[in-house]
Amino acid sequence: MEQKKNTRPRVAIIGGGFGGIHLAKKLKDAPVDVLMIDKHNYHTFQPLLYQVAGGSIAADSIGFPLRRIFTRQKNFRFALAEVQKINPETNTLDTDIGTIYYDYLAIATGSNTNFFGNKEIEHFAMPMKNIPEALNLRSLILQNLEMSLVSKDPEEKAALMTFVVVGGGPTGVELSGALAEMRELILMKDYHGLRKHSMSVYLVEGKAELLAAFSPGARAKAKKFLQDMDVTIYNSAHVESYNGYELKIDNGTSLLTRNVLWAAGVKGEFPEGISADNIVRGNRILVDEFNKVKGYENIYAIGDVAAMITEEYPNGHPGVAPVAIQQGQNLGENVYRMFDRKPLVPFKYRDKGSLATIGRNKAVADLGKIHFQGFFAWLVWGFVHIMSLAGFTNKGIIFFSWAINYFTKNSDNRLIVRYFDTETRMTDPESR
Repeated sequence: MEQKKNTRPRVAIIGGGFGGIHLAKKLKDAPVDVLMIDKHNYHTFQPLLYQVAGGSIAADSIGFPLRRIFTRQKNFRFALAEVQKINPETNTLDTDIGTIYYDYLAIATGSNTNFFGNKEIEHFAMPMKNIPEALNLRSLILQNLEMSLVSKDPEEKAALMTFVVVGGGPTGVELSGALAEMRELILMKDYHGLRKHSMSVYLVEGKAELLAAFSPGARAKAKKFLQDMDVTIYNSAHVESYNGYELKIDNGTSLLTRNVLWAAGVKGEFPEGISADNIVRGNRILVDEFNKVKGYENIYAIGDVAAMITEEYPNGHPGVAPVAIQQGQNLGENVYRMFDRKPLVPFKYRDKGSLATIGRNKAVADLGKIHFQGFFAWLVWGFVHIMSLAGFTNKGIIFFSWAINYFTKNSDNRLIVRYFDTETRMTDPESR
């Protein structure tokens, strides 16, 4: 990439997530050159990662090429690169393809799994923040079901068929429901010799309620849905340790399991170079009401990685896609205003509601003052997610995959295409 300044200001965006994409789109007619930098050449629709992990849908259906999104945007360029360091004093980025110059920088790198400093859990538990991790989890689940068919040790067999989801937010609840649904609809149908009662699903949540950000009615209904699906729920409980076989919880419970699925927390992820004075709780970057990083005149942060502390949000805004989308759009609007010498518009989050599904025909919806659960909420959840996907092809693939899965009560995506080594915690496509 060229290092010297172009004739027009360059806006560099690190990250091709929801925030980065909507910022770049907003700048389509701005008098700037937009450069997006990401270590992947595709955008990931993260809300459906759990369905990739469960084998309900194909991984390609929730990924979309970033270049394809901006085919008709003349002022857009993309660089497949990993940013290693931000150099504010020289307005440059150190990357694995060389030095990149910027006039304005937007950090939209999102978040990663937070293991809260426990290295043992980090090694043995399974995260699910991107497509490769979801595919690893899918391989682990399917491998362990296969191994349970041939295991002669009753204790090992039980551990292979015990699934523990840690974290009772939307991801944890949805993943628990998907596993319970697999047990009910697929296990005995596809894995002859296994029995439903032999597969156990646990959900461990540190707070007193599941779905803490939802309404009381939604929290209670989600818990009832899961309990009706024979998911064992531990509230106000925290994982103390996990060594790959024994999981210990601070309520005195000890479980033997080969499957610990971690959905308990996130932390901001971004390159080095930002002053430590600007890093706050959750490893997020402190920004002002315009998403400008405090102490810098031309560096901004949006989405999960940004912490905009307000009276309404004393810990920053929630790490959800609508926040990132709206911050990207607001920052894009303010770029126009900067060039037109108009007053900037402070960011104000418009919460359009929350949705979570707990399996077939079951979901909870909080849409403003309207709260409802059950089949209609499940339809709304499906419609919103399909419409939010990037690309017409992906929308069609997901719709038809869901339709086929619904009527057949099965899926064609339970493939072990890359063997997951449980010792090294790495994939090896040549294994097996």
